Amino acid sequence: MPISDDLSGMPTSLSSNQIGDWNKVILGILSHAASTGPDLNRVLATAPDFALGQAIRGLSCLLLGRSEMVAVAREAYAAAVAGAPATMREIAFVHALGDWLGGRPTRATARMQVILNLNPRDALAMKLVQAIHFVMGRPKEMRASVEGVIGAWDDHPGRGYLLGCHAFALEETGDYAAAEKTGREGVELAPDDAWGLHAVAHVFDMTGRARAGLDWLTGREASWAHCNNFRFHVWWHRALMHLDLGEYDAALAHYDADIRAEKTDDYRDIANAASLLSRLELEGVDVGGRWEELAGLAEHRATDGCLAFADLHYLLALCGGARDEAAVALIARMQATQRYGSEAQQVIAHPGLHVAQGLHAFASGEYSSAWMHLRAGRADLQSIGGSHAQRDVFDRITIEAALRGGYMDAAEGLLLDRMTRRAGVADGYAAARLSLIGAARAQAV
Repeated sequence: MPISDDLSGMPTSLSSNQIGDWNKVILGILSHAASTGPDLNRVLATAPDFALGQAIRGLSCLLLGRSEMVAVAREAYAAAVAGAPATMREIAFVHALGDWLGGRPTRATARMQVILNLNPRDALAMKLVQAIHFVMGRPKEMRASVEGVIGAWDDHPGRGYLLGCHAFALEETGDYAAAEKTGREGVELAPDDAWGLHAVAHVFDMTGRARAGLDWLTGREASWAHCNNFRFHVWWHRALMHLDLGEYDAALAHYDADIRAEKTDDYRDIANAASLLSRLELEGVDVGGRWEELAGLAEHRATDGCLAFADLHYLLALCGGARDEAAVALIARMQATQRYGSEAQQVIAHPGLHVAQGLHAFASGEYSSAWMHLRAGRADLQSIGGSHAQRDVFDRITIEAALRGGYMDAAEGLLLDRMTRRAGVADGYAAARLSLIGAARAQAV
């Protein structure tokens, strides 16, 4: 079996005339390129027994959080095993896929971390460790992983992408100044690194600098134009900045032209859309009939049961679209999930179920019940995965439930806690609610 080194210098069971296409796959994974899937298919068409390629295919399917893709991931796993992986590294990737199929993504990341410890320049292992930890809501592990290998990447062709991953992990662990500096350095080295670009956008969000964030993103559209559906998420960040500045028409314009440019049912795209519409409605903005499209897609996906993060955003869409029967059915399915099942099922059972019940109660105008359930899920909310910015919609609804339920002291406490996590700054949302609390207390005197 021929062995060629990939762009990281890792021995790979491909011939020299196949390694170029494989390197395109690796660069595509690093840059979230829309071409990555076709590039991988081309590699596997010429080398169907390439175990590492099949393992990456399977892991990519599981990252999609779609029930029908689990079967495809199992097919990829079978093909990878049958392909007789040629190196210990390839064997480890195949086992990692098997671990996740067995409901143990933690074990999958641990196995790939071992690969990375042994081969600190392995770009594929580095990025996949980041991706799975992100889905599992583990920013400290993301940061530790990337910081453990950064010294080996000084002359790596993918160094800019590594810095983008480091910047995001720094931001998610609250080191905002270092995150901004590192992210800017990474984008200089890899201008097409939308992940690093968006890491800096996260810094602006978390430090209440929406106008500066718009300045950062404006003129850099080419950095994410090549992306898969991740490009919709970068547009979402721009819309959030307009939202914070009270520029609601601009936020809705981005929703229509960019965030929902394609009416996909990918859970990440639905999350972008549903969370933005929810935020707008909390500000009293009429979003028109935009919920209807999302609710229809969410109702179709609501039986997936793959990720709590997806379930909660499907529920936002169902509540927004007034599909109460489907919302109740989704909650019932979550309620039937066993806390001792797979890792994903455990998170769906808690905190997912409490948050779902709180969201439904809030949509029904039952604010005391909403506050009770949302408060019960809040402490463990990070385990649903995603970023601070993505989960903030649930924080806002929790605060709103406390306000509308008359729990002013609790609402103030949540706002202050939220500010602490956001560099001590009151963004537009927090400033408006603190002002509301102050006015209500003044009236009560």
